[in-house]
Amino acid sequence: MSLAGQRAQLHRYTLIPRTLSFLLRDDKVLLLRLPEGHGAWSGLFNGVGGHIEQGEDPLSSARREIWEETGLTPERLLLSGVVIVDTGERPGIGLYVFVGEAKSEDLQPGPEGSPMWIAQCDLEKLPMIEDLPLLLPRAIASYGGSAPFSAVYTYNHAGELTIRFEE
Repeated sequence: MSLAGQRAQLHRYTLIPRTLSFLLRDDKVLLLRLPEGHGAWSGLFNGVGGHIEQGEDPLSSARREIWEETGLTPERLLLSGVVIVDTGERPGIGLYVFVGEAKSEDLQPGPEGSPMWIAQCDLEKLPMIEDLPLLLPRAIASYGGSAPFSAVYTYNHAGELTIRFEE
């Protein structure tokens, strides 16, 4: 595939690539509690993730982010879904969602937040980033054998999130 054939067209919608990962161990899922002072998401729980660096593929980025934010090396990390976040501006966000397993429960907190193992039956009690209650079960189901999901997030004029999953 030639570079000339790629036809990068800057007037088209562009995306910033990111990863979001969830690790499983027994009946628990690893989430990251974001620190105070982390903007709109301060104190909320999310998966582990971040930006994909230039020249890095999504899987390598997910592994790197997990290591940097938790000290863990995941087992069998699989792509569970892809989300396009339409911010209403250019660029948007392209989010690669991964799920894997961890052999160890030993966690190393970092500047991005405090990683915690949470029993899946306790998830609904947590203050989470608003898409997580819908996204996390789909990600885990995909890891369990369902097909990877595809979704688009949009925001209305009041900044309220709408999530559309494609089947």
